[in-house]
Amino acid sequence: MKTVFVDVDSQLDFLYPAGALYVPGAEHVVPAISRLNRLAAERGIPVISTVDAHSENDPEFAKWPPHCVLGTNGQHKPERTLLERCVVIPNRDGAFALDGAQQIIVEKQTTDVFLTHTVRRLIEMLGADHFVVYGVVTEICVLFAARGLVETGKQVTVVTDAVQTLKREDSDRALAEVCAAGGKLTTCDAV
Repeated sequence: MKTVFVDVDSQLDFLYPAGALYVPGAEHVVPAISRLNRLAAERGIPVISTVDAHSENDPEFAKWPPHCVLGTNGQHKPERTLLERCVVIPNRDGAFALDGAQQIIVEKQTTDVFLTHTVRRLIEMLGADHFVVYGVVTEICVLFAARGLVETGKQVTVVTDAVQTLKREDSDRALAEVCAAGGKLTTCDAV
């Protein structure tokens, strides 16, 4: 069984109090995200890292405050979550190459990574059956990633101590939805 790790939206604007759309407590999951990304690299497991990559007048800003604008500091991932060999895949039609990348950074402009032009082709190219998912925010972008993977027939495991939520009850519902669809829950130590 081939596995891929999925690091969802671990970006400065979400993870730290100075961020434009800070998720309270998210800084506490950064060590777990870093640990999982490094574990994947050590074992030769590819890491898909989704990142918001918004324009200055992005339509998403009608719903959410401006955040993760391309070229701003807040749009970047913390250095400790980055692997040595990365490739960035912009959200547009066209070919892309992975060229031995340990980490594939998928740019997106919506909360649902499955609305990008690239993620389905990427998943197909990687040929994995199992996806280990973690990041922020549990009930929004993490849920969309896990839901999309389950809907494509993939096995999904969410790492519960490597996700952060805005509201505990919404997180509990999101994780229950993943489990009801056939997904599993685990912890960093169990991975």
